[in-house]
Amino acid sequence: MLAGNRRDNQSVDWVTLSIYLAMLGVGWLMIYTVGYNEGYDGDLWEMLGSTTIGKHTIWIGISLFTLFITFIIDWKFWRTFAYLWYAFGILLLVLVLIFGTKIKGATSWFMLGGFSFQPVELAKFGTCLAVASYLNNFNTNLKAGYGQMMAFGVIALPMLLVILQPDPGSALVFLAFLIAFYREGLPGNYFLLGFFGVGLFLLGLVYPFQVVLMAIFICLNLLLAYNFKEYKIHWLLVILLVSVGSMYGAYKGFEKEALMGNVGLMFALGLGQWLTKNQRLVFTVFAALLLGGMVAGGANYFFNNMMKPHQQDRINVWLRPSVCDPQGSLYNVIQSKMAIGSGGLDGKGFLEGNMTKLNYVPEQTTDFIFCTVGEEQGFIGAASIILLFFLLIYRITMLAERQRSPFSRIYMYGVAGILFVHVFINIGMTMGLMPIIGIPLPFISKGGSSLLGF
Repeated sequence: MLAGNRRDNQSVDWVTLSIYLAMLGVGWLMIYTVGYNEGYDGDLWEMLGSTTIGKHTIWIGISLFTLFITFIIDWKFWRTFAYLWYAFGILLLVLVLIFGTKIKGATSWFMLGGFSFQPVELAKFGTCLAVASYLNNFNTNLKAGYGQMMAFGVIALPMLLVILQPDPGSALVFLAFLIAFYREGLPGNYFLLGFFGVGLFLLGLVYPFQVVLMAIFICLNLLLAYNFKEYKIHWLLVILLVSVGSMYGAYKGFEKEALMGNVGLMFALGLGQWLTKNQRLVFTVFAALLLGGMVAGGANYFFNNMMKPHQQDRINVWLRPSVCDPQGSLYNVIQSKMAIGSGGLDGKGFLEGNMTKLNYVPEQTTDFIFCTVGEEQGFIGAASIILLFFLLIYRITMLAERQRSPFSRIYMYGVAGILFVHVFINIGMTMGLMPIIGIPLPFISKGGSSLLGF
């Protein structure tokens, strides 16, 4: 957000700063309206330490003071001590596993008096600095295997420690640094492979293994047929007939027979490509088949044999809501959608949200704060919040490209990536488009460590 001499007022990007302050204001108002019915008759200082809005106000003050401190510190300080901040974040993640307090099944918090602190938020900051410092090194080459291994290792270590808490939602956020990796030269093939793997993993969670494996065979058979120079149309027609027959057979309960038909077709197509001197394609297809089968089979086994019932419910709420109990695991999402939809175009008005007042939606000040925005401010208010986030992320990336220091550019891309992942997942899960994994909406959700980290 700052460039050049920090004593020069022109070095402050007032657009970015204004958006940040506006977000803090919106968050304060939304948390105030959720806790409006708490009521308190004591003095101001007691109210600050005992009510939700009071504690949130204190953390906003701490965050603004921290922001002021960063203004007066030269940016080279962060580059010099980047790995020290990273080590400090890792140390906190280790200590919380030993001395932390378990809340909602995860040992993710330090309790200090009446306040709680989640060290993963500072670990994100330290990891962002470490990623920027490592990629800033002139010896780092993300097109080489060693450079890729070290870069992935920087984000893998905090991810592993967070998963051990266990807090897979917060661990997922560390993948946001892949955006910075791509900007700095990581080959795009890794992302294609990643999307392929994630897609198969999700399919393996939802459908029987044989059905997913049959879909893999159909896709790879199409790839083999498409690369024939002669009789391409004929092969494609054969695949179409076999695929339709396979799907009908699977629908009738003949999964094994349908699968064997595709196996035989792949053998014929592979042999044809081999005889036409296209051995590299054959090896690629069979490697993809092996990898895809392992991912889908592993996901299916993991879901059915290793995940606990409440973890299975989270997956089912997202991918198979029809099998969920509306009064049980699906309740939160149903109430969230109703709250957002009830706001209509312009909302019910500030402090007028009935579902907010009556606490129909759980975790309204944290994970589901966007429901309050939708109910009281309607589509216009919700869309405005999304637009502000878009402008903030766009502004950060635009400023990143103006930086003369690669360290600053990489760091800013890391920040933009973290913001994007948080916003996308948090808003998505309130509408049932993403799994409920419990990560806050930046600047708006209640949470001191979140506010401080952002």
